[in-house]
Amino acid sequence: MSLPVGAPRPDRAAYMTELAASSQGREYREHLTAALDLRPGQTALDVGCGPGTNLTELITRVTGTGRVIGVDLDPAMAGEAKRRMTGHRGVEILRADGHKLPIRDGCVDRARVDRALQHVASPARVISELRRVTRPGSLVALGEPDWATLAVDSDDLRTSADYARYICSEVVRNASVGRQLARLVTAAGFTVRSVQALAPLFTDFDQADRILGLTRVSIRAIAAGYLEEDRAARWLTSLRQARFLATATFFCVVAEVPA
Repeated sequence: MSLPVGAPRPDRAAYMTELAASSQGREYREHLTAALDLRPGQTALDVGCGPGTNLTELITRVTGTGRVIGVDLDPAMAGEAKRRMTGHRGVEILRADGHKLPIRDGCVDRARVDRALQHVASPARVISELRRVTRPGSLVALGEPDWATLAVDSDDLRTSADYARYICSEVVRNASVGRQLARLVTAAGFTVRSVQALAPLFTDFDQADRILGLTRVSIRAIAAGYLEEDRAARWLTSLRQARFLATATFFCVVAEVPA
């Protein structure tokens, strides 16, 4: 029993679009958008906007009298966001680093960060930048996973645990930032309005394989010495053949700039 030598990484824009459109992605995205209480005429900021999957929701709510700023450091993501937002008035896409936003102090009414802090060098610094650019009374909404809570149902609990350990140790820079969000925004000067923990369920192996990367991450874990090839192959085969279930905790935090 063996695994393929390599598994192609998914196109990032396609991957983010599929996750946003999935039932797992829609649940927390709708929660974050509703919590922002967007109004016509406001300026809304999306840090780590990726290919622009959230921007249409934002511009629809602030209407033509408002403004939406999407920020992403990846030139491909910023370019795709610009392409998708062609024809939308009031949308500006900036290729920039969230650690140093090219936005003046206190000009943003609403801000969101969706699954970006798990990858940045300093989540605290990005959140500090959010505090700088938001005005008194503004709301920010942040959503991040906690990969240390990843649970993949299998009789082989050891391999499920080793797979999750590899993700937390080698794949995701800030694997447990989700549980830290409330503390980080408080330290930056925000007042926490709500904290919600969601546990999206994956019950289809093929969908989970695309979004969670079960096969491609297992191959990388083998190369890194976290898994043996035969054990990983048996684990993946059993996951595909049995009734599949996997989940991880996703934290959503809404905070306010004190008036």
